[in-house]
Amino acid sequence: MFVSFQRVFTLSEKSWSGSLTAGLLVNLFRENCVSLDWDKDGDILAVIAEKSSSIYLWDANVNKTSQLDSGMKDQMSFLLWSKTVPLLAVGTSKGNLLIYNQQTSRKIPVLGKHTKKITCGCWSSQNLLALGSEDRSITISNHEGDTIRQTSVRADPADVQFSVMKTDERSSPGESTVSVALGKKTLFLFNLNDPDNPIELAFQQRYGNIISYRWYGDGYIMIGFSHGYFVVISTHIREIGQELFQAHNHKDSLTSIAISQSLNKAASCGDNCIKIHDLTDLKEMYAIVTLDEETKGLDQMCWTDDGQLLAVSSQQGSLHVFLTKLPILGDSSGTRIAYLTSLLEVTVDNQVEGESPVAIAVEVEPSFIAVGPYHVAVGMNNRAWFYALGDSGVERVKDTEYLGTVASMCLNCDYAAALFEGKVQLHVIDGDEQVVQEDRQTKLFPEPDQKYRILSHALTSEFLYYGTDTGLIQCFYFEDWQSVNEYRHTVGVRKVFPDPNGTRLVFIDEKSDSFLYCPVNDSVFEIPDFSPAIKGVLWENWFSNKGVFVAYEEDKAYTYAFHKDTIQGSKVILVGATKLPFSHKPLVLHNGELTCQTQSGKINSVVLNTHSFLNNPHSDTSKDKLQSLLQQAIMLKRFSDAWNICKALNRTEAWGELGRACLHHMEVELAIRVYRMMGNVGMVMSLEDIKGIEDQNLLAGHLAMFCNDYNRAQDLYLTSSYPMAALEMRRDLQHWDSALQLAKRLDPDEIPFISKEYAIQLEFVGDYTNALAHYEKGITGNNKDHDESCLAGVARMSIRMGDIRRGANQAIKHPSRALKKDCGAILESMKQYSEAAQLYEKGQYYDKAASVYIRCKNWAKVGELLPHVTSPKIHLQYAKAKEADGKYKEAAMAYESARDWDNVIRILLEHLNSPEEAVRIVRETQSIEGAKMVARFFLRLSDYGSAIQFLVLSRCSDEAFQLAQQHGQMEIYADIIGSEATIEDYQSIALYFEGEKNHLHAGKFFQKCGQYNPILKHFLKCPSSDDSLAIEMAIETVGEAKDEALTNQLIDYLMGESDGMPKDAKYLFRLYMALKQYREAARTAIIIAREEQSAGNYRNAHDVLFSMYAELQTQHIKIPAEMATNLMILHSYILVKIHVKRGDHLKGARMLIRVSNNISRFPSHIVPILTSAVIECHRAGLKNSAFSFASMLMRPEYRNKIDLKYKKKIEAMVRRPDTSEVEEDSSPCPYCGFSLPDCELLCPGCKNNLPYCIATGRHMVKEDWCVCPHCDFPALISQFTQLLEAESVCPMCSEPLNVSEVKKVSDCSRYLQQDQLEC
Repeated sequence: MFVSFQRVFTLSEKSWSGSLTAGLLVNLFRENCVSLDWDKDGDILAVIAEKSSSIYLWDANVNKTSQLDSGMKDQMSFLLWSKTVPLLAVGTSKGNLLIYNQQTSRKIPVLGKHTKKITCGCWSSQNLLALGSEDRSITISNHEGDTIRQTSVRADPADVQFSVMKTDERSSPGESTVSVALGKKTLFLFNLNDPDNPIELAFQQRYGNIISYRWYGDGYIMIGFSHGYFVVISTHIREIGQELFQAHNHKDSLTSIAISQSLNKAASCGDNCIKIHDLTDLKEMYAIVTLDEETKGLDQMCWTDDGQLLAVSSQQGSLHVFLTKLPILGDSSGTRIAYLTSLLEVTVDNQVEGESPVAIAVEVEPSFIAVGPYHVAVGMNNRAWFYALGDSGVERVKDTEYLGTVASMCLNCDYAAALFEGKVQLHVIDGDEQVVQEDRQTKLFPEPDQKYRILSHALTSEFLYYGTDTGLIQCFYFEDWQSVNEYRHTVGVRKVFPDPNGTRLVFIDEKSDSFLYCPVNDSVFEIPDFSPAIKGVLWENWFSNKGVFVAYEEDKAYTYAFHKDTIQGSKVILVGATKLPFSHKPLVLHNGELTCQTQSGKINSVVLNTHSFLNNPHSDTSKDKLQSLLQQAIMLKRFSDAWNICKALNRTEAWGELGRACLHHMEVELAIRVYRMMGNVGMVMSLEDIKGIEDQNLLAGHLAMFCNDYNRAQDLYLTSSYPMAALEMRRDLQHWDSALQLAKRLDPDEIPFISKEYAIQLEFVGDYTNALAHYEKGITGNNKDHDESCLAGVARMSIRMGDIRRGANQAIKHPSRALKKDCGAILESMKQYSEAAQLYEKGQYYDKAASVYIRCKNWAKVGELLPHVTSPKIHLQYAKAKEADGKYKEAAMAYESARDWDNVIRILLEHLNSPEEAVRIVRETQSIEGAKMVARFFLRLSDYGSAIQFLVLSRCSDEAFQLAQQHGQMEIYADIIGSEATIEDYQSIALYFEGEKNHLHAGKFFQKCGQYNPILKHFLKCPSSDDSLAIEMAIETVGEAKDEALTNQLIDYLMGESDGMPKDAKYLFRLYMALKQYREAARTAIIIAREEQSAGNYRNAHDVLFSMYAELQTQHIKIPAEMATNLMILHSYILVKIHVKRGDHLKGARMLIRVSNNISRFPSHIVPILTSAVIECHRAGLKNSAFSFASMLMRPEYRNKIDLKYKKKIEAMVRRPDTSEVEEDSSPCPYCGFSLPDCELLCPGCKNNLPYCIATGRHMVKEDWCVCPHCDFPALISQFTQLLEAESVCPMCSEPLNVSEVKKVSDCSRYLQQDQLEC
């Protein structure tokens, strides 16, 4: 975006006829002008003309012309005034030189300076004169005309200039380099300090001829070429010859270049346009001015010294003058600004409120501007024009003349205040008497009797502030129409800047120091790091940030924040600095944005670096950048923005920083939110406790304490309504010196308690002297617990300080046991053993007392205390002492109390000859060393068995084995070693027994080794006396080995295949059980039971079948029907005895009937069983059944075997039969519910074999079901409980059983599974 230059005026070719120069030339002479030049002050114009030897001098101040005779015979060709003094140099066509001193009228002719025409030249700032001539030489002369340097060049010189070329070496002061354009092609650089090494720079041919060049900056040269090129080079020796910048500015031709150092701008002209560059960044085009009317092109151009005007001549003879910069004039009121946009135009704008800009045409170019809420004032010298701003437009109100030239002016709603010649005139703007009283229309400050000059002033809506050369700051209140406040500073006050409300004021004094003044309480705060170049101050207009202001200088703005309410008091801090663009004057500060006026008459916004967090999206910003933004927001007290930044950062450190800032600024509610977000429960609870405190000093004290600033917290507490908080804080922090000082002032009653606490700390760090003093100060005489604690401290410290008697007596008198222990420990550390032991004893610390007495060798006291001592170490020491004295019994008792069993055993064996007690102790304590000693004792007595036993106990297995082997005690050794032996031990024992032909023991120990082949071999070789045990162990071995070959070998042995002697079938049964071959075991069990039954061993048969039955059930194998039936019949037989014994003859008779019906299964006792059946049936009233069984007994094979006691009765029963029978009760089938006799076990309805009651032998009924908890066989609970009340064992498994253990089964379905009873 280019800046538009404003054309001020244009002089056409026709206008020159009446110009000053043209008139001068026409009036002075009739010849052509050769050269002219103004002197350094612009007062005198020197002119030379063709065919004249005179020099014409025209004084512009008096419009008078004088003529100076040069005395030269040849034509003058060159004329130039010095830059610093009134010296005029004149050159001639033949190379002669004249130097004329205007001040002294002295003329110095120098003949033969050159041999040909002098064409160009230049004065330096040191009054050196460089001349170029057609003789192709350059001369350097002093102001007297003496030649200092001379050099030849290759082409005609032109455009000679002095400057400084950059070199690596330290250059001499002054302009030491002469530059010349040679033949319009090259640039010649001649260093006066190095004349032998001139530099000639050539350029590209496409650039064309050198038209003009200019030095600028730090040794840079800007060159314009005829083909429109614009080039910049550096004269630094490292960069020389390199083009730093090149641009083709003009299409056809370039005619001139110009540089304005004050504007920092460069301009080139050519064709019909002017192009402006900024020297700080040449690549950026600053402005382009096109003159469409100049069809022949432009010619020369030049800038005024201040850069405000740029003049350009054209090939047509016109002169154009452009305004390149405006005077930067502007003012603000709130967010409204007024600024100069043209020499005769002022614009009023309010971008914050969204108002449209208003342009005001003014009558003169103003030198000052002021703006208020409703008015604008412009003026110059002693006159001001006032304009009213209204909805209908701008209206000029009036103009006012003042008593002097106005330096500055301020406006508010009603008044204007103008500063001139050390005075301020306050007057109304509109002059409406209805609005303002007559006596309040105007006022002049200061009063006539006040002898000071006003240096600065400012207006707010209600106050006029002004600062004076005596350092007085006066506040004038409009409503009361009088001064209401004043502040006297040490030096004069140059500038004042009140905030919009008038409650705070920044002022700058004559030392360029700055302060913030609060008129409300007359407090003054120095502003830190305040630059002496500051030009003005702007207060923040944003409603939420009133304490922020900006101080600005030429190119920088500094942001400050006034922190009014902090725990450290009010203060001003520097937040940061912002670089301002070139020539920007700040007018308004709003929400971190500066509105600035530029020299082109426009406004531009600059965002302060300190407010960059307002324009940074948090989601797109790096964490480190967010951290710096957080610090900015905190310094500006923008806590809502800081909160959002912390949420984006999501770092504990960031939240902690915000929390500390909230504490610093006493923002308690926000601090609670922050610490709650951090999860800092302790801080949240602490802040909740204090948030309602209205006393600001007390609140600030708490917050300072939370920030660990304890000294400040104390100061704040002491100025608060509760100064005791300072004492409480120091006590909590254990700052005892401070606490004591505070207690003297605030609460002397607390001194003893603080002294005690201080003494405790001093005691801890080892300062016993002071600790004793404070303990003594702590004694109150009326607080028992506290005084006891202090007296205890006195006792300890007295001992520490060497006053042992006092300390010990104090400790003995003191009721505390712990004190006696502590003092005893101190005395013990001091090697005062007697006193230490006494205190331990008094404190009932008997172990410690005995220990110290031992160190004193006071065995008598040790003996007295020994019953109370529990420490084994002390008993041990006592025991050693008694043993040394030969008192072995006491020594043994002491060793036993010390639980030193080895020494107890040693004393018992060696000195007390009490082996029985020694053996008892070894057995109880399992002492290894003690066992060794006992073993050696028995070995001396040749009691090898006991010796072996204790050798094993002492883990000397090898010695025990050898001893057993030597003395034939291996069986004892084997029994002793038990299950703790290793496989190697068992193998050694087995091999020993194998060598001794003891096959049973050899097999046993080979079995423990897991070597099955030799085991079985040894077991089968056992003699007949060990046959039963050997076969049992062989069966166990084969069961563990699960080896088919071993199994077959054992079966062959049991069947008699190997020795022709079959073994008992029970062994085969046990073998099958060990091998878990349950079906074969079941068949074998049936055979065994049948043999036992045939032999009359019915109980054995019952037990064999029951155990097999239970095993098959456990393995979930179906029970063979034959086994179930045999078990049922045998169980019925066993029940007979139980019922008969109980006198229940009917149940006994029923069971005998069942047994008699299967009488063939009882061949050994047919007659006795039938006899019992006849008797019991007869008793139970079952006459028909008795008759039936009696008839069987009458058979020839049984008749003679009947017991004679019953024979006649049975015969009579057969001769006179009674067939009456008591009918048997019926009950339902548990499967189908069919009603059948109680003792019937086969249901005619469902054909199921029914489960029977192990208590009665009857079939089961669903509603009366229970089971034995041991064998799980069913029983009728009503009958079973009756039976258990008499027998207390289960009739089936013979396990002890209590009635309370039997529970009724409500769901008997799992017991009614037929497959359990069938194969």
